Amino acid sequence: MATVVGGVGTSHIPAAGAAIDHGKTGEPYWSTWYEGIQPGRQWMEALKPDVCIVVYNDHASAFALDLIPTFAIGVAPEFKPADEGYGPRQVPVVEGHPELAWHLAEHLITHDFDMTIVSEMDVDHGCTVPLSILFGQPTSWPCKVIPICVNVIQYPQPSGKRCLALGRALRDAIKSFPDDLRVCVFGTGGLCHQLQGERAGVINEGFDIEFMDKLVTAPDEISQWSLTDYMREAGSEGVEMVMWFIMRGALEEQAHEVYRYFHVPISNTAYGLQILESGETA
Repeated sequence: MATVVGGVGTSHIPAAGAAIDHGKTGEPYWSTWYEGIQPGRQWMEALKPDVCIVVYNDHASAFALDLIPTFAIGVAPEFKPADEGYGPRQVPVVEGHPELAWHLAEHLITHDFDMTIVSEMDVDHGCTVPLSILFGQPTSWPCKVIPICVNVIQYPQPSGKRCLALGRALRDAIKSFPDDLRVCVFGTGGLCHQLQGERAGVINEGFDIEFMDKLVTAPDEISQWSLTDYMREAGSEGVEMVMWFIMRGALEEQAHEVYRYFHVPISNTAYGLQILESGETA
């Protein structure tokens, strides 16, 4: 039986990937942040998952306004890094796990989640930057990866409540896969940020911290926050935070925090890393 062995919440800030790619993590702007993510890498090294499910939003790399799935799951054997306008990131090709991905798709669809099944898809920084943050710069990613895309770009986006329910259905789907696999689920995006308009660069540390606190202890309570709440408190792109609910839902109802790191600013945003495991505090 496959098992969810951990959950990771992390921002997927493209500048963080560029800093790693171009050897800038020792520079003053990046060094504190880079030091702060090291415990996450150590945890991941010890965890050794067979598969990571990375929940992220595509940034018009695979989907554009002519086709916007609310939830999409990649079932391909591999996913190449997307060219986001400055050439693909020089990171390994993401190797998928088609057998598990198809199993998840079937389970989720038959349990009332209308997943879009994607057989060919390049993955952009939303997927690859979290992998770099947790795995560094390997010649190949040390585990298989199943990408799940969520539309948080074009209104109407799914609610936190809907994402939490999807995570719980994902947990059941993983458990029903017969092979013994260790699965880690990533929820990416956020935290508070807005990239345009008069509020560009908005930071609301109090809101971010409350979100991370209650994601562990009271996910159902904060899943009731509306999309307007996110835009008002965390900026227009802060709505990406709903994707962390899928990670949280994939864990058991009782979960504890293994590690948290919060850093402001990176590229006019707040950065958050939160690692959770099921069960009470060890």
